[in-house]
Amino acid sequence: MRAALVQLNVTDNLAGNLSETLALVRRAHAGGADIILTPECTNLLSSSRAHQREVFRHEASDLTLAELREEVAALKVWLLIGSLGLKTRDKSGRFANRSFLIGPDGGVVARYDKIHMFDVNVSETEVYRESAAYRPGSQAVVARTPLGNFGMTVCYDVRFPRLYRKLAQSGAQILTVPAAFNHITGAAHWEVLLRARAIETGCFVLAPAQTGFHAENGGKGRNTHGHSLAVSPWGEVLADAGREPGVTFVDIDLAQVDRARARIPSLSHDRKFSGPK
Repeated sequence: MRAALVQLNVTDNLAGNLSETLALVRRAHAGGADIILTPECTNLLSSSRAHQREVFRHEASDLTLAELREEVAALKVWLLIGSLGLKTRDKSGRFANRSFLIGPDGGVVARYDKIHMFDVNVSETEVYRESAAYRPGSQAVVARTPLGNFGMTVCYDVRFPRLYRKLAQSGAQILTVPAAFNHITGAAHWEVLLRARAIETGCFVLAPAQTGFHAENGGKGRNTHGHSLAVSPWGEVLADAGREPGVTFVDIDLAQVDRARARIPSLSHDRKFSGPK
């Protein structure tokens, strides 16, 4: 199959972000993609909770989701929406950071709510508390499709290898890691983490990313790392999108999954142990 990684530089303008995403999805389709993947926070990046409350919608009435589903149905292509910020019925008022796999008929094939929240102090001036605004998910997801089996994750999940091992042992052949990875931690850790998850599981890893400086109206904005990556089951970087928004193509042969796992069958070598105390 041919996959297309869409690299975005979204702002806090929903309509503008949707227009740019649709244009790149059409470019990816024109390039022969069987599946198109967008990054985390496809609809919006904003540090303002008030702005998020104003523009986010529940899934059933979300414009970005509706427009992308309609476009996919017209193009007859698969689409992974890396994630959308959505309102929920959570009593605390927190949002969902939800990834969607959309089929060629425009239907939602699978949903995944990001499990691990980015609550970190990157530096003295960059502090993130994702869990203050977003409720964590609790359900791991493998979406089985005619293209292959997709283990769905989002961004900070990549630092928790147990999740990826469970996805691979449950049948995943391709791991999706859409991200809005911080520019500081991204420069240090992004590539090595993605390659490690591929090597440990014998899966392809497809990681579409946000990139550059994300402007906000009245806010300080933020920087993301870019470098959308595709990694083989043997840990080789097959494609690197660099720092500019756009579309990066990669051709995938799922037979490589079986070959990598035959060479290093570690997914079947788990042993129970006790300790440490």
